[in-house]
Amino acid sequence: MNTGRLQLLGAALLFSTGGVAIKALSLNSWQVASFRSVLAAAALYLLLPNARKGFKLSYFAPALAYAGMLITFVSATKLTTSANAIFLQSTAPLYLVFLGPLILKERARRADWLTLLILGAGLSLFFLGDEAPLQTAPHPFAGNLIGALSGVMWAFVVVSMRWLGTRSADPQAGMKVVILGNLLAFVACLPLALPVTGSTPTDWAILAYLGPIQVGLAYVLMTKGLQQVPALESSMILLVEPAINPIWTGLVLREVPAPLAILGGALILGGTLLRMAVGSRRGRPAPAREAALDPDPPSNH
Repeated sequence: MNTGRLQLLGAALLFSTGGVAIKALSLNSWQVASFRSVLAAAALYLLLPNARKGFKLSYFAPALAYAGMLITFVSATKLTTSANAIFLQSTAPLYLVFLGPLILKERARRADWLTLLILGAGLSLFFLGDEAPLQTAPHPFAGNLIGALSGVMWAFVVVSMRWLGTRSADPQAGMKVVILGNLLAFVACLPLALPVTGSTPTDWAILAYLGPIQVGLAYVLMTKGLQQVPALESSMILLVEPAINPIWTGLVLREVPAPLAILGGALILGGTLLRMAVGSRRGRPAPAREAALDPDPPSNH
């Protein structure tokens, strides 16, 4: 396995620990989203010197969508199971079938509609039946709704970044959006995050991991890996994140998602893999989940 693949795998593994780390914190969702984001922004600013200057007004829209995705993901993770939160966020392609033609004038193909049906079926399973609350997932229905909203926000990130990629020659535009989005999330959540009471040294230690390492270092590894590995293969490697995310919470917190949620997650991952495979056969780029943050993602050769 070459260096690029190892970097992508490392990034996916770091991303996958977000759910269990967020749930392990005694802080509320506003506090986690705010402090995690400011620490991530600081780490990325320090680790990526080329992304420190040249911020443009056109970066604000994708950064705003990215901030919304960060906030809704943290909130969903606090309310429902980690598996539900990450699988529901992964339904972004479902909304891209509509947003792509509407905003980017990109025509949806037959494979896109098939993906829509599979992901739509997977999404619906999260809202069938009465999912029992768990100690680590006290309000599953509300969390599932917010998780679905996180998927919508991620779709807007992808669309806005693709739009930006046609108008910006800045190779660091994607990482500048990530930095700006984390700062926006920090500012938006801070009024509701204060005052901080009852926190422990363990909470701050976990936050020190979540921001600089789970987000900051992971994005650096991912960015370097994407420069060496074709998009389709990158996508496959980065799917380690939603696949392993629930395993961490199961092992550490004994959190087990409902059977319908497991089936829904399998459909979402399966539909995503199918769409990538079809895109590969047609010679079209299959951008990875986070590769969409690069305005000029590597093509699948």
